[in-house]
Formats: sequence, C-alpha cells, structure tokens
Amino acid sequence: MDLFKAMGISASGLNAQRSMIGAISMNLANVHTTRTEEGGPYRRRRTVLSAVPSSQPFEDVLSSRIEAGSYLRRTHPNHLPGVDIMGKTDSGKEGVSLQILEDGNGPKKVYDPTHPDADEHGYVQFPDINLIEEMVDLMGAVRSYEANVTAFNAAKAMALKALEIGR
Repeated sequence: MDLFKAMGISASGLNAQRSMIGAISMNLANVHTTRTEEGGPYRRRRTVLSAVPSSQPFEDVLSSRIEAGSYLRRTHPNHLPGVDIMGKTDSGKEGVSLQILEDGNGPKKVYDPTHPDADEHGYVQFPDINLIEEMVDLMGAVRSYEANVTAFNAAKAMALKALEIGR
C-alpha cells in the first residue's frame, strides 16, 4: 500500500470518528430533552460506519493543488515514484463513511405529574438514551480517533524519511 493511500484512509477515519463524537455529544446533551421543534422528545442519534471508496483521495487533492499553481511542485520525474500526481491514479481508494440515523426505539415514559410536559396520566416521554452506553461509545470513538492520528503520523514520518534518503 502506498503512503498516500494510507494517509487518505486515516484522514477519512478521522473525519468519521469526529462526526461520531459529535453525534454522541448531542445525545449526551439532550438526555433530558422532552420537547423538540419537531414535537415530542429528542430522538437518539446512532452512527453506522462502513468501508467505501473515498470521495476525494489524497492524490486528487495534491493534483488540484499542483494544477492550481500553488506552492507544491514536482521538481523531478523520479520524485514520488509510483504515484502519478499529475493525473488520475488507479481507482479502488478505500475510506470510511459515516451515516447518522435516528434510533428506532420509542421514548421511555417516566411518571412525573409535576413536569410541564406530563400527559393527562402524569407520564413524561424522555429520550431512550443510556448514559453508560453513550460513554462507552464515546471512549471507543476517541480511541479510534487517536489510532487514526497515530497511523497518519506514522505514514507521514515514513514519507519524510523516504525524502531524506534521496538527499
């Protein structure tokens, strides 16, 4: 696997984990929200990660920078061998995609006749959010984010060492 492909996969993983952390944060912030603009209690957001071809590989970003006349230049044909940064490279780029869905579970009913959103029987509808489950998901997302940062930095360090060999 080339280093640019590894960096692209890590970057898509970072973006997916950041979005996952955002969804979990929204769930934690709205654990007691009984009334939303749509009506009814807040609905828990759950995330689904899947492996798909990345929408914009690193080589495309690099090529667009070079074609735009920015500071990135290929100074010698032997620089970055095996990577055609001036044109399109092979397809089959991998990445991580995130889909945020509303949870299908209904709200949980709690008896509290003094609550302003209580129905005629004294029950209030709260979001079905388990704090422990959300915190475990949050810890897993943070650890995955850290792992992607480590993988990206390792690929970057390897690329820099490869450039030092050429000096």
